[in-house]
Amino acid sequence: MRIISFNVNGLRAIMNKGFIDFINKYKPDILGLQETKLQANQVPSEINNINNYYLYWNFAERKGYSGTALFSLTEPEKVTYDIGDARFNGEGRIIQAEYANFVLFNIYFPNGQSNSERLQYKLDFYDQFLIHIETLRSKGKNILIMGDFNTAHKEIDLSHPKENSKFSGFLPVEREWIDKLVDKGYIDTFRKFDQQPKKYTWWTYRLKAREKNIGWRIDYCFVNKEFISEIKEAFILNDVMGSDHCPVGVEIY
Repeated sequence: MRIISFNVNGLRAIMNKGFIDFINKYKPDILGLQETKLQANQVPSEINNINNYYLYWNFAERKGYSGTALFSLTEPEKVTYDIGDARFNGEGRIIQAEYANFVLFNIYFPNGQSNSERLQYKLDFYDQFLIHIETLRSKGKNILIMGDFNTAHKEIDLSHPKENSKFSGFLPVEREWIDKLVDKGYIDTFRKFDQQPKKYTWWTYRLKAREKNIGWRIDYCFVNKEFISEIKEAFILNDVMGSDHCPVGVEIY
């Protein structure tokens, strides 16, 4: 089973940049999108019947902002859109899909760059999310988390760590939360297979950053350690264009 996560930075925009070709080439069994930036009446008609996918959407209340989508060839047993705290339900950031042997989370974690209130919102979201997945795990569920975490974990995960250490996205308090996630027994699947530097998933549109590979790795697939033996491969598809992010994903046996 091939599972792919992709922050498209606007689904309508990427439709004209090879999005359908990307789906047809990589043929994901499950595809999670973040930052769809649309409402129900704005979903492109080409998407509605694409490749026999079951489609699930979480639209933000604010137009042209945030939003997530899930395309799945297998119908999930259950799909929900919250992590147990109503504060986080209005921005379309969460899709939880339960399958036979794992619970998948397609998540667009908040960005904390705009001000201290948004940074605190991001940290609160992180903490509530961890409580939520640990509750499921305590019931014997396997967990797969994919999406845009909006934080680079280690110095290896961005081009200029020292210069960015005082900015949201690489603040110690944000990185410490990912440390906590790891300490709880969740595994960064990409780093399980690849320890090489200069492996990024996001590049600013400015200064030809992608051409120069000046980037950040902020898109991840994590699984609980009990499920890692089921992960055959983890990958970054940095040749896929159309967004300031590129897709990431895993192959499951």
